[in-house]
Amino acid sequence: MRSSIEPTAGNAPLVRGAPRQPAPPLRRLRRRFARAAACLGVLGLAACAGQPGPSASTDGRVGIDLAQAALHAGSPAASLRLADQTLAAHPDAPGALMARAEALTALGQLAAARTDFEHILRLHPRTAPALVGLGRVSLASDPAAAETAFRSALKLTPRDPIALNDLGIALDLEGRHAAAEQSYRQALTLQPGMTSAQVNLALSLAMQGRGSDAIRLLRPLATAPKAGPKLREDYAAVLAMAGQRDRAQQILSTDLPAPQASAAMNAFEMAAASRGPAPASAPGPLNMKSE
Repeated sequence: MRSSIEPTAGNAPLVRGAPRQPAPPLRRLRRRFARAAACLGVLGLAACAGQPGPSASTDGRVGIDLAQAALHAGSPAASLRLADQTLAAHPDAPGALMARAEALTALGQLAAARTDFEHILRLHPRTAPALVGLGRVSLASDPAAAETAFRSALKLTPRDPIALNDLGIALDLEGRHAAAEQSYRQALTLQPGMTSAQVNLALSLAMQGRGSDAIRLLRPLATAPKAGPKLREDYAAVLAMAGQRDRAQQILSTDLPAPQASAAMNAFEMAAASRGPAPASAPGPLNMKSE
């Protein structure tokens, strides 16, 4: 399902996509990033002559903004370096800890990310984004614990569609597909265009044996001109679980080499047989995805 949860090679799934921590409005974030980058040279982490580095502000705000911007730009390694630099001067800055935890999650360093999320929650127990982050790093190994973390976050922010989507992932991993469906639908009520929740809902319906409903939901997204390979793979998963194996194989073959397409089909068929998500080591289309 779609959590930003992406598998690593033979390992647990990871959060993919935009970082979980609510970001400043995009235009404001771009202005901050542009002002700081003009002097700091973000990619090299080098300060301009005579100017302080990103962690030298009174509260580390510049470094935090840069770390968040790098993460949103798809550069978790750069975000991690910026967060570490800020934390060297401000060890308990929640924003820097959050940026580092999210960067570590994106890089697959889940144990280190868990340590940061737990540290944030010791300092500030009512931090909903940290609870969601803690849930995400728990999904592969302990979906019940992840469910607890997501429900704790929703007690603080009950109308958060991202937490509702992630809760659905945990419930699906526990085999509680009807409850997962309800959680995805709540997320879509709050954010109707949320692609991750739409894909997750379709996959969940397919795992319940409701292939026609799943195909009807996912086909418009997967056949749109801007649909990417990952979305087409998710559609192939739904088709395969609905018994349309030839069509699923045809779609997979447009994006994947034959051995990978065959491995993906095997994972889909295993999921259909067990009515559960594909193994974490499978090629990935059935792994849930967060926003």
